[in-house]
Amino acid sequence: MADPKQALAAAKTRLGLFAKTSPGVMKGFAEVSRVATTPGQFSAAQKELMAVAISVAKGCEDCILYHVDAARRHGAEEASLVEALEVAVEMGGGPAVMYAGKALEAFRGLA
Repeated sequence: MADPKQALAAAKTRLGLFAKTSPGVMKGFAEVSRVATTPGQFSAAQKELMAVAISVAKGCEDCILYHVDAARRHGAEEASLVEALEVAVEMGGGPAVMYAGKALEAFRGLA
């Protein structure tokens, strides 16, 4: 993965371009995201760590960057990320192991 800060900025730029092209879809998606990450039984950080685990299992590098960044901003600690990555590996097998390494690299690179 390239420098995580640069890669995150590039991902956000691509997202912004798509949002300008399809504002209705992105407005709806933004609302889904807002509701999904609102603290409830789980904190916002825990929910973002769930999203990281799913991103790793699905193999979405931009999603990893986006949700690792959000988890950090909500106060997630590296030890919690590692536990979430362990679950991602359980659910995603070998490919998830590779993406787990990318998520940990991003977490450290976004510090």
